[in-house]
Amino acid sequence: MRMAVQITMYLNEGDQWKGRPLHLQVLKCLEEEHVENAIVFHAVAGFVGGSRIKTASLVDAGGKLPLVLIFVVDSDEHAERVLPRVREMAGKRIIAREKVTLV
Repeated sequence: MRMAVQITMYLNEGDQWKGRPLHLQVLKCLEEEHVENAIVFHAVAGFVGGSRIKTASLVDAGGKLPLVLIFVVDSDEHAERVLPRVREMAGKRIIAREKVTLV
């Protein structure tokens, strides 16, 4: 077993960075930073940033469904190198950082 840092970002489909979907831009950034793995989960319902609840029904969706992006880096140093870029891209979105044990 070894220790690592897990970063979780709470976004929505409509978030953008430089005119492109934010979640895809973050994934590209993580790839450039040699992060070993990252995944984006598409929610069926939820809310982000105090907005009203969105659901996957056609009436509600409108490109604002929540997304959760999770990635794991191998060390605190790697996290400290990656996080400034990710924070800049995420704006006011919530980013959670926690130490995890990889098994």
